[in-house]
Amino acid sequence: MEPSRDDFVIALRSAFLKKGTQQRFSLLSLIFFSIVFLILGSFNFKIINYVKAGIKEVVYRSSFIVSVPENLLKDSYLRIQNHKKLYKENEKIKSELEILKAKDLLNEFIISENQRLKNIVDDHLFKSDTIIAKVLSDKSSPYLRSIVINKGSKHKVNLGMVVIDGEYLVGKIVEVNYSSSRVLLLSDLNSKIPVIVEPNTVISILSGTGKDYGVIQYSKKYEDIKNESVIYTSGAGSLFKAGIPIGRMNINNLSDEKKVDFFSDFSQLKFVKVVSFKKSENK
Repeated sequence: MEPSRDDFVIALRSAFLKKGTQQRFSLLSLIFFSIVFLILGSFNFKIINYVKAGIKEVVYRSSFIVSVPENLLKDSYLRIQNHKKLYKENEKIKSELEILKAKDLLNEFIISENQRLKNIVDDHLFKSDTIIAKVLSDKSSPYLRSIVINKGSKHKVNLGMVVIDGEYLVGKIVEVNYSSSRVLLLSDLNSKIPVIVEPNTVISILSGTGKDYGVIQYSKKYEDIKNESVIYTSGAGSLFKAGIPIGRMNINNLSDEKKVDFFSDFSQLKFVKVVSFKKSENK
C-alpha cells in the first residue's frame, strides 16, 4: 500500500512542476511578444497600427463592459444615500412646519384677542388706504430735519398723517399744500412722540436731537431700559397707532444719554408711505 501511495504523490508533484514550467514559458513568450510588438510599432507599419487600434478598441470595450456593474452599484449606492438624506430632510421640514403652524394658530389667537380687548377699551384702529409718495427734497439744518413729498391735499393727504418707510415710522405730516406736503422727521429737534420700550414695557417719550438719532426722555424707569431694546409707538395720545417699530437702543456706558438708532436711514429716503389710523366703528 505504501509504494502505491508514494507513486501517486510523485506523479502529482510532477504534474505541478510541468504546469509551473508551462506558466513560466507562457510569461516569457508574452514578454518577448510585447517587446517585438513595441519595436515594430516604432517603424509605423500599417499592419501593426491596425493591430494596435484593434487591441485598444478591445481594451476600451472590455473596460466599459467590466465597469458597468461597478458603476451600477456605485450609482445605486449614491441614490440610496440621497434618498435617505432627502427622507431625513423631509421629516425635519415636516416637524418644523408643524411647529410653525402651531405658532401661526397662537398668533392668530393673540391678534384676535388683542382686537377684542381694543374694541372693549374703544382703542381699536384701522389703517386707511396707503398713499405712496416720492421724496422731492429735504430741509436739513442743525435743528430742522424734514422732507418734502409729492403728494398733497388733492391726493387726500391731511395734517397728522403717519409717514412710514417700509414698516418703520419716520415722521408725520405737518404741512399740506395742494400737490405737496412737508414731513417732520423723528430726528427733528421739535419731534416728541410717546413710545414704549420692549422688553420690560417702559413707557417714555422719544425726542429728536437734530442729528441722525433720537433719545429717550421723561421716563420713570430708566434702569429698566436695556441696550438693544426695541422702540415702538405706544399709541398714547392717539397721535400714532401703537406698535409701529422705530429703532433700537444704543446705550453707551460712558454717557447717561439713552440713544436710539432709527431703523430707517432718513438721508436715503426715496419713497415713503402715508397712512392714517382711525377708530373702528365695529364693536
